[in-house]
Amino acid sequence: MSLNEDVNLLGRTLGTVLSEQEGPEFLELVERVRALVRQARAGGDDAPLRELLSGVDAHTAENLVRAFTLYFQLVNLAEEYERVRVLQASPGPRPQSLGRALIELKEMGLSAEDAEALITRVDLGLTFTAHPTEMRRRTVRGHLVDVAHDIQSLTPAAVERIAAHIEALWSTPELRRLKPTVQDEVKGGLSYVSVIAQALPALQQELRRAFHDVYGRDTQARLPVSFSSWMGGDRDGNPFVTPPATHEALATHRERARELMLSSIIQAYADLSQEGLEDDHDAYRRELRALHNAVQGGEHVELLPRLEALDARLRQDGQTRSADLLLTPLLTLARVFGQHLVSLDLREHSALTGAAVAALLAEAGVERDYLALPEHARLDLLTRELRSRRPLWPAGTSLPEDLERAIGPIREVAQATAVSGPRAFGRYIVSMAESVSDVLEPLLLAREVGFAILPVPLFETLDDLERAPNVMWELLSLPEYRAVLGGGVQEIMLGYSDSNKDAGFLAANWALHEAQRNISTVCRKAGVPWRFFHGRGTSIGRGGGPAGRAILGQPAGTIDAGLRITEQGEALADKYSHPVLAQRNLEQALYGLLLAAARPADELPVAWTEALGRASKASAAAYRALVEDERFIPLFEEVTPIHEIARLNIASRPVRRPGPPSLSSLRAIPWVMSWTQNRANLPGWYGLKEGLEAIGPALGSEMYQGWPFFRSVLDNAQMSLAKSDLLIFEEYARLINVGETGRTALAADLEAAYRATVHAVEVVVGAELLSAEPRLKRSIELRNPYIDPIHRLQVELLRRSRGLEGGSAGMPTDLERPLLLSVQGISAGVRNTG
Repeated sequence: MSLNEDVNLLGRTLGTVLSEQEGPEFLELVERVRALVRQARAGGDDAPLRELLSGVDAHTAENLVRAFTLYFQLVNLAEEYERVRVLQASPGPRPQSLGRALIELKEMGLSAEDAEALITRVDLGLTFTAHPTEMRRRTVRGHLVDVAHDIQSLTPAAVERIAAHIEALWSTPELRRLKPTVQDEVKGGLSYVSVIAQALPALQQELRRAFHDVYGRDTQARLPVSFSSWMGGDRDGNPFVTPPATHEALATHRERARELMLSSIIQAYADLSQEGLEDDHDAYRRELRALHNAVQGGEHVELLPRLEALDARLRQDGQTRSADLLLTPLLTLARVFGQHLVSLDLREHSALTGAAVAALLAEAGVERDYLALPEHARLDLLTRELRSRRPLWPAGTSLPEDLERAIGPIREVAQATAVSGPRAFGRYIVSMAESVSDVLEPLLLAREVGFAILPVPLFETLDDLERAPNVMWELLSLPEYRAVLGGGVQEIMLGYSDSNKDAGFLAANWALHEAQRNISTVCRKAGVPWRFFHGRGTSIGRGGGPAGRAILGQPAGTIDAGLRITEQGEALADKYSHPVLAQRNLEQALYGLLLAAARPADELPVAWTEALGRASKASAAAYRALVEDERFIPLFEEVTPIHEIARLNIASRPVRRPGPPSLSSLRAIPWVMSWTQNRANLPGWYGLKEGLEAIGPALGSEMYQGWPFFRSVLDNAQMSLAKSDLLIFEEYARLINVGETGRTALAADLEAAYRATVHAVEVVVGAELLSAEPRLKRSIELRNPYIDPIHRLQVELLRRSRGLEGGSAGMPTDLERPLLLSVQGISAGVRNTG
């Protein structure tokens, strides 16, 4: 079967189900809408389409949205499993594979010892987060997984099961009735671990095979990958992540790890049936039985040393194949997941951490008004306290509620490490870190429970990114902090969301580039190993794009101990829904990491850096002029469904940070998601034209050809521009209130800016958008005729809702479901929404 045959089968089956469940007239209506949309997109008269949609009732509109959304979910599924077929049929070292990485490392001059040392030095840390861009319920995903399974065989029985699942999907509510709890998010994110666990042993074996093929000898290098989670630990702006929620998340980690380890030990026990040397009957199984009993009993057991000893014994006994193929799966999963499963990070906003420290110091009689102190006085106080080991709160007495909320989560991770080992906890992320004191304050809170943590500053805004190198130099110059860090790796987290919302696409990318270069220089001079933690989303406006390309686009010499990346929203389902897809995504990211880490720091041509500095300023100025225009926020609220997105029950976290409503308090995900709904995709390109004009086409082309970072930026911009659609945006612009000529003019300016940006990018790249990515270009073209009806219906529903309510703050009951479903449907069609 081919992709087209799969899509045709799924489409026909859906049509049959629609006809059976809603009647032939409804299926005829679906086909009529699709035909009129095609006519409109081809430049024909769209008056019949407008007349038809304006006449459908709310229930019919809802069913139309559901029909086209379900079609997209099925097409997405077919595309994913076409990738599985292609990957399974690919012989030899694939592009961007571990085998290809080792070949290229050898071509770069790395010896076997050098390559082995590189693999040992770096780590790819993938961090699951609960950001609200995966809107499908787990029940819906379950049906889709079952359909995907049957697509692979397509026997008559499989075709009948596909029809049954599509029939069930049509009658399954897509929208959540309640907001998911923190624990719902934990379970949803962890559901992909079982799939990843199937991919990791194959990757470990591929690493060993490839190393032997390229360098002619064996290696015992471990797969350089680890997993973390923010779900249950990310307190920044989420009042529901309480100490009990953190406790429950850690308990879930522990139970899932137990299940995974027990099943893996049982499989190894079944496989390793041979006797040891000298008639040592049951030698291998005896050790596995002991490990099984310890894990089953909930004991903390040193899995890795004992399994590595067993591996060595097998090899010593001449059982090399058994070690490589029968024990490696268990050994790999023990290395990656152990008894902790994933390392839970804690994250808190610097303002709340500071407030907790101020309350602690005041209650202890150390400082009445810590927050009123200037930075130098805060540092004097904090370093003095860190030199002392005494807790500030009397032992055995209860903490006030505000302090318990701050210190309680640290107590929970401390207790979890005692049970599941040190990797049960990851790092303490300090959001909106602006100063050295912001980074030191969590250390004082952790001291109250006698637990050692390593804080990670998160630099998010443009100003914070520019200050970051100085903050890190001051921090690493403090003996008190260096004593805490010891020989550990200093992590620095970089925020893509707020920097983009703050300064626009190009300026944010350049600020992130320069922050990494300068912070790397600081760490290198301080003699401290470092690792950057990239807070990327799935959309281009939030650092999205192919992971391998993004990693290869990092500044040379800035990857030391590896890197960490957030995996969130629909990215988890897209990347880890099938073991083959999981293996491919992981190997592409590892390919990028190994090659990027092998590149030494180099001096970029001054002409390039000066040009991009100019471009950044010009781009940021254009972007700020737009968002600070008094017409902009009213326009944003009229031409996007931002208020409707706020009503979706897709996450436990509010769409805004605490405080009065403003662009700065609006979280970046709903900000980006709003612009993908109307296909303007503004965060992924606005201001780029002015930046490219400041560089000039000749120099820009030179930079594009010779600078991986600049190429990555423009290739990502191409993707964002290609997914934009002025034909659709113009429909949303019709929602502007009649008589608001200023906002109408601003919408027209955005359209003109888009066209000019496309032209500027094509001149520098030397080709039409996505010429180098024909499959993606074709996918976008094929999707438009099917996503257009949902856009048209959403605009019609928004017009009705706002007209009846006199605004968008409220929503008539009969329009709420179809409107919210349209948001979900467009996300399914566009993908990469957050």
